[in-house]
Amino acid sequence: MLSNSASARLAAAALMTVILNVTSAAGAWAQTLTGVGEAPAGAAVPSGPQPTVQTARDYRIRQGDEVTVTVFGEPTLTPPGPLQVVQGGTISLPLVGNVRVSGLTTVGASSAIQNKLHKYLHDPRVTLAIYAVGPIEALVLGNVKTPGKFTLPPPARLTDVLAAAGGLGPTDGDLPEARLETYDGAVTRISLQKLLHDGDTSLNVPIESGETVYIQAPNTFSVRVIGAVDKPGDVALHDGDDLAMAIARAGTSASQNADLNHITVTRIGPDGKAEPQTIDLYAVLKRGDLTHDLKMQKNDLVYVPTSKKNATSGIGDALLFLRSLLLI
Repeated sequence: MLSNSASARLAAAALMTVILNVTSAAGAWAQTLTGVGEAPAGAAVPSGPQPTVQTARDYRIRQGDEVTVTVFGEPTLTPPGPLQVVQGGTISLPLVGNVRVSGLTTVGASSAIQNKLHKYLHDPRVTLAIYAVGPIEALVLGNVKTPGKFTLPPPARLTDVLAAAGGLGPTDGDLPEARLETYDGAVTRISLQKLLHDGDTSLNVPIESGETVYIQAPNTFSVRVIGAVDKPGDVALHDGDDLAMAIARAGTSASQNADLNHITVTRIGPDGKAEPQTIDLYAVLKRGDLTHDLKMQKNDLVYVPTSKKNATSGIGDALLFLRSLLLI
């Protein structure tokens, strides 16, 4: 059994251990606080609500975040609770009003508030810390399956908002560009062909809350196809479509006995006059190189005459090729 003096020494040692642990924890907390907001040496630990998120020095404040602000030695200028970063990227503080903090680090935001307070205080010392990270709200428009406004957990990137919108809508050829516009009007353009098709992940940029993402849809226009086709009338085409595609969409059954050697395309010139030209589409298809085909323009008029003789095997093969274009 221990003597009374030995028991007393053990109790004293245990008490000292508790004191040292508490002191060490308090010192570590104060060091973290100083790193975030550059609190002055020897400053007292502020009272009131404490941050629930440990703030990294390189974190950039976003709309929707909640922050705490402490003005040392000025309790009347220290907000009693967290402040939300509202649309426009500002927080509202006593005496100085709105201060823009979005896009700044916590150190930068603290400095911005201090600069505002210099009008009223000789040597203001401010600490700003992240209390809670807000959600990302983004508006997705254009060629996506379900356009609308989406709320995503941070951090969110371009592929996250595209997935939330159900993915891309119908495309024609290469994938389109994405146009990103922040709430303050800054615009960035991202090639989805490089990001999604080529796998360039450096283009998978972060999305800010309040940002609008617009996905360009394929441009469409119409031409009129008449004569020896199955469905004469207006035909919808995409940018870059040629004469072969226009006739394919109008229908090319052999019963029409179309003359592909003498197709007339009438186009309105810059002077407003109609300019007809005759195209030997059969020769183009026979070569198998559609780069020599005529690119269609809005309001072109295409006339496919009826052949004076029955279709030869070559013409029949050409008609089959035209129909195959609709499957590409």
